[in-house]
Amino acid sequence: MWYSNWYEKYEIEIVMKIFSKDKEFYKRTFTIALPIAAQSLISIGVNMLDTMMLGNLGNSNSSALKAASQANSFITIYHILCMGLGMGASVLVSRYWGIIKSNGAEKEDANRSLKQTIALMLRFTLGLAALFALVTALFPEFIMGTYSTNPELIQQGSIYFRWSVATYFFLGVSLVTTIVLRSVGSVKPPLFISIGALSINLLANYALIYGHFGAPRMEIAGAALATLIARICEASAILIYLFIIDKKIHFKPYHIFIKCGSLIKEYIRICIPVLISDGILAFGTNLVAQIIGHLGDDLVSANAVTAVTQQLSTAVVQGVSQAGAIVTGHTLGEGDKEKTMRHGYLFFGLGIALGIFAAVFITVTKTPIISAYTDLSQNEIEIAHQLMWAISIIIIFQATNSIMTKGVLRGGGDTMMLMVTDNIFLWTISIPLGCLAGFVFKLPPFWIYICLKSDQIIKTIWSLLRLRSGKWIKKVSTSKTN
Repeated sequence: MWYSNWYEKYEIEIVMKIFSKDKEFYKRTFTIALPIAAQSLISIGVNMLDTMMLGNLGNSNSSALKAASQANSFITIYHILCMGLGMGASVLVSRYWGIIKSNGAEKEDANRSLKQTIALMLRFTLGLAALFALVTALFPEFIMGTYSTNPELIQQGSIYFRWSVATYFFLGVSLVTTIVLRSVGSVKPPLFISIGALSINLLANYALIYGHFGAPRMEIAGAALATLIARICEASAILIYLFIIDKKIHFKPYHIFIKCGSLIKEYIRICIPVLISDGILAFGTNLVAQIIGHLGDDLVSANAVTAVTQQLSTAVVQGVSQAGAIVTGHTLGEGDKEKTMRHGYLFFGLGIALGIFAAVFITVTKTPIISAYTDLSQNEIEIAHQLMWAISIIIIFQATNSIMTKGVLRGGGDTMMLMVTDNIFLWTISIPLGCLAGFVFKLPPFWIYICLKSDQIIKTIWSLLRLRSGKWIKKVSTSKTN
């Protein structure tokens, strides 16, 4: 039949575009992506140190691991919102940097707009940090109560929160500044700074959680304080690099107070949808943690173990996602739309390949990783294995759509459409299915997780259709006056 021949031709065309060879593309992408992936692994390592060290305090302190995991679910909301602020700014910074490098007529306007974008990003970040710090300081028990009804977990989590109040400011500044530096190709300095922060966190955890080197034994409070110390050092180093060492952006402390009225409309149009989109993701992820928290303590412990594994397996994916946004922004800034489309298909193929690699990684390493947590009960171990199998399936779709939605399509300026689709797929499909699976049908943890992450499958299909349409490539304007 004619439609069979048409479908076969269409399918072959897509496959050829997705898996075509382009050495220059892969070299450029991984030059940016690998340092970002390495830094992501280090950031994950900071969180993993907390959970593993708290998990090995002994059965009498087993609530510390669960409490820290649930407290960090709330802090993750702020983390994701900051990522949204940083990645939203990255869409503009990457495009402006592409214009500057092309040495075109808009170079001066792009240079001014780049500094205005960073200034607005830092202002929003510090304001957001102040809001989260205030809420955390005033309502720690209430926040923990949304995750668990266990009084011991609420009490332990509240301790963790009280020691984490100041962390928001330093974490936020580090995150957004790092993303901006990556957007202009400076990927190695943030990596080296993160290595230093991990080392500091490791030593501080060992001293403060267990009471070594003459320090008091603080247990869960020590984990929070160690993280704060590491974040202070990290933020200080990254700002010193931005203000003093960097030779690309030339951003100085006084630029934070630069007049931004001429860019505010463009900033809101491009960046705020990214913030809202990632905010929706943050609250959705948080709701998933709350659902899991109310399904039983064993599921909470198992999820805390597998969450770290999932982060480890997607580190390269995160790197390629950010590389996708950066490469797309640079190429469009240089004015080459045809090349941008071709790269979009190649990024989709990379997502499939990396998703399969991550699935294999999880399958191979799940047993030794679960075994590293010595205080898990037999039921917690069994649940952890179920979750690992579910993650290994979902990760293939998650990797592909993450590279497209958080990378290529976002880099093209399609932020408003991405905000809408994140809303629809998460809140109308994934969360309702997850609630039904857990609370109504009481399905095994494997199927609960699959239902909670079903939006990843749908978004993968949608992202390919959106890519093919070409409607995701949007024009970005520069400011014309001060």
